[in-house]
Amino acid sequence: MNIILAFFILAAAGFGGSGAQESPLTTQLQASWNSAVIQSMHQNQGKGQGQNGIKPNTTEIDPQVDAPKVKGIYVTAYSAGGSRMTQLIDLMDTTELNAMVIDIKDDEGYITYKTDNPKLQKLGKSQPFIKDIHQLMKRLEKHDIYPIARVVVFKDTILAKKNPELSFRKGDGTVWTNGGGDSFVNPYSKEVWDYNIEIAKEAAKLGFKEIQFDYVRFPEGFEKRADALKYVKTEQSRVDVVSDFVQYAREELAPLGIRVSVDIFGYAASVPAAEGIGQDFVKISNNVDIISPMVYPSHYTTGWFGAEVPDKAPYQTIKGSMEDTHKKLKELGDNKPIIRPWIQDFTASWLGKGNYIKYGKKQIEEQIRALKDTGVDEYLLWNASNRYTEGVKYK
Repeated sequence: MNIILAFFILAAAGFGGSGAQESPLTTQLQASWNSAVIQSMHQNQGKGQGQNGIKPNTTEIDPQVDAPKVKGIYVTAYSAGGSRMTQLIDLMDTTELNAMVIDIKDDEGYITYKTDNPKLQKLGKSQPFIKDIHQLMKRLEKHDIYPIARVVVFKDTILAKKNPELSFRKGDGTVWTNGGGDSFVNPYSKEVWDYNIEIAKEAAKLGFKEIQFDYVRFPEGFEKRADALKYVKTEQSRVDVVSDFVQYAREELAPLGIRVSVDIFGYAASVPAAEGIGQDFVKISNNVDIISPMVYPSHYTTGWFGAEVPDKAPYQTIKGSMEDTHKKLKELGDNKPIIRPWIQDFTASWLGKGNYIKYGKKQIEEQIRALKDTGVDEYLLWNASNRYTEGVKYK
């Protein structure tokens, strides 16, 4: 499929970090991604780097070689600290599922438990949805649940408002917000890097085995406003800054025995790098233990992987996305990370009549079968309300 046409087609689907999968796409984001693709085709390769501008991976040893093959679910901090957790643990106990991805720093930027860390208190803000984080960790250990801490990185309204100098500011000095009222902080800022890594290190001390970083990117459409906003920057490209953050995080966390994973748009495996927001699928993958492409069938539109309506073709869509993922990562050779996709356990009714189907047991099992048929045996289930389908065979 012509790559520019593909982006116009894909624009009908919703994009975001994994915490925003069920939102319609804005016109602004459509223009942003089409522009990003065009720019990427003319981008020069990085200087002083390896093949295709990829820097050498300095952390090649998996810090957790005895980790299980993860089959997990997303859990909001509200669920983790509330009554729904009992149901979710029962799901773990009675199925092949064995892991939870729990919000530790959420989509607004709140630290979701009470922290006494002065570094975190200075820059961030706690909203203790999880009233007793230590009790939660004991509970997860008791039920042999592999704990993954989700940390939303550069989308951070709390940090931006509290520390405007770490964000993107308009001409009048006020903090810039996107169409949804969200603010981002500056990926060029080492202080922002260290703040998020400090959160990750505290999560490690609490007992989390893996840190999953989300929103590891600049705001959507950033290339159209980069010169108008006020922020500190260097001569580095946005792609290099983002991949350097991931590499730095991994180097900081590996000595603690902590794995690093990153969420990334699923279609990123099928298209050139998005220079506008600073995401390059291969460069990011080169610096993580696990890469988690968000390959929800509902997020692809007519023509992708030969499917007229991808949401109605979960097996075909997932299979095609995984084949592209394997091709994209082939150049990394032995440095290829574990592929652990996010798959769909929700119904995308916002797509409108004829463009979606109700997702249930069959559709989830078809996605899992597609993963298995393409050599992928780890995955994560996404449902924003944490209401997961009953009776699924998680093979």
